[in-house]
Amino acid sequence: MQLLEYYQNQRPSSEYFVPRKTQIPTEGYLNLYGVRGSGKTSIALDYLDEIEHEHTLYIDFSNPNLLLNTLESSTLQNYIETHKIQILVLDHYHQAYLSSFPTLLQCIILTRIPLCDDRFIKQELFPLDYEEFLAFEQSSLATKGFNHFLRSGTLPLLARSQKQSTQAMNCFFQSAFDSQEQKLLLLLAQHHTQHLSTHQIYTLAKEQFKVSKDWLYQTIKDFHEEKLILLINDRHQKSRKKMLLFDFAFAKYLTLGQPFILQFDSMIALALMKHNIPVETLGIHGYITHNNELILPAPFESEESLWIKSQKKFSHYKKTQYPKSHHRHHGKQLPIQHRKAPF
Repeated sequence: MQLLEYYQNQRPSSEYFVPRKTQIPTEGYLNLYGVRGSGKTSIALDYLDEIEHEHTLYIDFSNPNLLLNTLESSTLQNYIETHKIQILVLDHYHQAYLSSFPTLLQCIILTRIPLCDDRFIKQELFPLDYEEFLAFEQSSLATKGFNHFLRSGTLPLLARSQKQSTQAMNCFFQSAFDSQEQKLLLLLAQHHTQHLSTHQIYTLAKEQFKVSKDWLYQTIKDFHEEKLILLINDRHQKSRKKMLLFDFAFAKYLTLGQPFILQFDSMIALALMKHNIPVETLGIHGYITHNNELILPAPFESEESLWIKSQKKFSHYKKTQYPKSHHRHHGKQLPIQHRKAPF
């Protein structure tokens, strides 16, 4: 009981919060899940700030006090009933930590991957899209906002940080990953946007640092489930997948530098994922949606130049037998129709 009293009396607050597109419903059991750094904690704390403190309980499972103190389901249920708690938030929750979840008006559980529990409504939180990022921007100039987006990426913590982007990235890198995960992320960043198999990743990894095959295969699986990395199927080479880190600016930070075309390519792919648009790759020739729409990343290309390049690759595209072809150009599709890219 003493531990739970500590949590209720020491609840943190969201000091600087910018509204997101994702909102927490006012009742029921919710599992808000998403990649680390996507802003789950900030959304939950902002929600709690609107509710009387005495009726809420926030427990952070990353708090070191829980390392030597086990929290039992029965103890938690008794505390909730005794103190008339109506809303419970379990942050950084690990699957199966509690033998059962308590009964109360609202239970919100924050995890990296979705819970295996049908009682909870599952709601995924992605990092910022471009519209959300602009809400953090103080500048009204579109070009300045986009340049900041390129430097800072899609993580809310970095978007609102007053530090230089490299300092903020370093704080996130050091705090969110252990040393072995850091080594693997550095390796993955070096091959960001490339087509790789897990076996190839393992072969590359063991050349650079000490690693077991079991650990690497399991960690790649965990990273993929969390969506720290995205593995996009190739339409023709089924055994290989295009690998992307979850944030284009983070991938650049972990390397000595990446060409803008790689950033732009991954920016488009990540935006499509965030908008639940399934895609496959066509080798290095672009992305194909489930509607057989071809998307070609082509920043700063003139329409004429893009058409010339497209004609040279036409025979390759024809083999794919898709009916529609659009071209992504400066965040727009050309020439069939013009619409903004879903950043």
